[in-house]
Amino acid sequence: MSLYDRVARETASIVIRRYSTSFGLASRLLGRGVRQHVENIYALVRVADEIVDGGADIDLVSAARALTDLEAETDLAIGTGFSANLVVHAFALTAREVGFGSDRTAPFFESMRMDLTIKQHDRESFERYVYGSAEVVGLMCLRAFLNGETVTDLPRFETGARALGAAFQKVNFLRDLAADFEALGRSYFPDVAVATFTEEDKVRLLDDIDADLAVSAAVVRDLPRSSRRAVALAQSLFAELSARLRATPASELVRARVRVPNPVKARLALAAAMGRR
Repeated sequence: MSLYDRVARETASIVIRRYSTSFGLASRLLGRGVRQHVENIYALVRVADEIVDGGADIDLVSAARALTDLEAETDLAIGTGFSANLVVHAFALTAREVGFGSDRTAPFFESMRMDLTIKQHDRESFERYVYGSAEVVGLMCLRAFLNGETVTDLPRFETGARALGAAFQKVNFLRDLAADFEALGRSYFPDVAVATFTEEDKVRLLDDIDADLAVSAAVVRDLPRSSRRAVALAQSLFAELSARLRATPASELVRARVRVPNPVKARLALAAAMGRR
């Protein structure tokens, strides 16, 4: 491994530690090699999020151009094995090693572009958005989990990875319902409005989320040891958040952001580390 490769990977690792407590906590339970791949994937996803969510503080035209440039640079790096952008370089190292390319990155960038152009989703655009923004990220991570492993039922693992990615995304949409609308002018769930959000809306959305979590939970126990505990922790953290959202009245969800307290996260992390779910 070259010095440049090491620095690129170290840069990606910093991103997940600074941006995400939940994913950062879960990633610590991954085997060392797997953990680096997941951190490399997360870092590129986070850079794209910053472009479309205003972290870069640029106008829509500039954001669209930056996203197009990022996608082109990512595709080129996967093809050549090099990028002058350290985060892109780290991502490309992972893509080349574990075996994915534009089949995963193209849907992801398509969803990111949707954030720049669509403020209210219908059912079709919502499903495309969730697939590209979350399910394919789960599929990328799955490739890292299974790298070097003998797999006899890949479609089953892919179904679980997609379900878990979808559940994560939908939980975040529900938790950030008001913030996304007020700060970004977005309403992700079809036929759901902050101003008229009801308890029935909440229950319907959470039933869908919990169904996704149930599908993914059935696969977690069969993952390799190097990733099983980490994925179990991520699963339990979002299941806990789902339960807390369910216990929170709809009228409060549109005013306050529900979170899992740090002591509860620590308890769940200990349980996952010890192999208990």
